[in-house]
Amino acid sequence: MGGAGQGTAAAAAAVAGAAAAPLIRLREVSKRYGSGATALMALDRVSLDIGQGEFVAIMGPSGSGKSTAMNILGALDTPTSGHYLFREVDVGATTRDQRARLRRSSIGFVFQGFNLLARTSAQENVELPLLYRGENANVRHALAARALAAVGLAGWEGHTPAELSGGQQQRVAIARAIVTQPALLLADEPTGNLDSQRSREIMELLAALNREQGITVVMVTHEPDMALYAHRIVRFLDGRIDSDQVNTEPVGMALREAG
Repeated sequence: MGGAGQGTAAAAAAVAGAAAAPLIRLREVSKRYGSGATALMALDRVSLDIGQGEFVAIMGPSGSGKSTAMNILGALDTPTSGHYLFREVDVGATTRDQRARLRRSSIGFVFQGFNLLARTSAQENVELPLLYRGENANVRHALAARALAAVGLAGWEGHTPAELSGGQQQRVAIARAIVTQPALLLADEPTGNLDSQRSREIMELLAALNREQGITVVMVTHEPDMALYAHRIVRFLDGRIDSDQVNTEPVGMALREAG
């Protein structure tokens, strides 16, 4: 009883502390594709704050705007109107090169399909973001090995994706996403290609990275059970935020208290 109460208090404190200093601010963000009668309003005046260290799940039906929101958060797209501020920098006002540098330095991406290079070892897959950043070989090797250890794959550095299970491949993809020590990890349906057991393992890993390394996690998911690992659940509908609810007892927090 006391443990559950402590878990609730700790989760609420984490959310409250994060909200005091937002890493991300969306202010009246709209995104329109096309023009005239065929124009599609993918996002319609969305405002949202996400604090450093939060774990936020984004849900909604197909066409609700959640994927467009993720593309904007990842600096892969820019708003038609409104402002996206990352650490108080208006991302929409930056150049393409500046957005690329932001992605390389501060944002990690995890996808449903893993997106690993097939004939390349786990170590080499994880090193790729560091290669793009111009790090030397010794630094790449050390950081990639550390990232693989952080996701439970120490000793698997030389294996190719074909030699790994789906859950292990997603762990490699997560290691690749965190190897640059990003402030923000964007996960797009990270358990969509996994069975229920592997899905829980991946969610426990994301929750642990959020809790222990302070990485802000924003995850798109269709699965309510997976969303329960997050501190907040934001639901999109027709290009707008339909609800934004605090989850006072995230599954990851409950597991930590139980342990």
